[in-house]
Amino acid sequence: MNLLLVAMLFFTGPQDADTHALLRLEDDWARALVKRDTVVFERLLAAGFVYTEDDKTMDRATVLHEVGSGSDTVTAAHNEDMQVHRFGATALVTGWLIVQGRSNGSFDRRYRFTDTWVKRRGRWQIVGAQDYLVLGHSGES
Repeated sequence: MNLLLVAMLFFTGPQDADTHALLRLEDDWARALVKRDTVVFERLLAAGFVYTEDDKTMDRATVLHEVGSGSDTVTAAHNEDMQVHRFGATALVTGWLIVQGRSNGSFDRRYRFTDTWVKRRGRWQIVGAQDYLVLGHSGES
C-alpha cells in the first residue's frame, strides 16, 4: 500500500509542476497583453508559432507586431476555468480569456481558447493558439 502511494506521488509530482508552470505561462500571456510586453511574447512563442482567431491566421511576427503596436488597447485581461491536458512533452491548455479595453470604443470580450504547448530542452513554449470570440459576450460599444 505504501509503495503504491509513493508511486502515485512520484508520477503526479512532475505533472503537477508542469501543470502549474503552464497555468503560470498562460497568466503571463494575459498580463503581457495589458503591458504590450513583446519581450514576454518573444519568450513564450516558439519559432513557427501559428495563431488563429475566428477567421484569420497569424504567424509569430504578426502576433508580436499586433501585441506591440496594434490598434486595440487592452486595459485588463485574465483567464478563467483553465484546464491542462498533458500528452508527454505536449500539452493543450483550454479556458476562457476575458479582455477589456478600447478600440473605436470600449470592449469587453470573452474568448474560448485552446493553446498547444511543447516542452523542449526543459522549457515550455507555445506552438499554436486558437481563440474564438464568443458572440453576445463581446461588450463592444
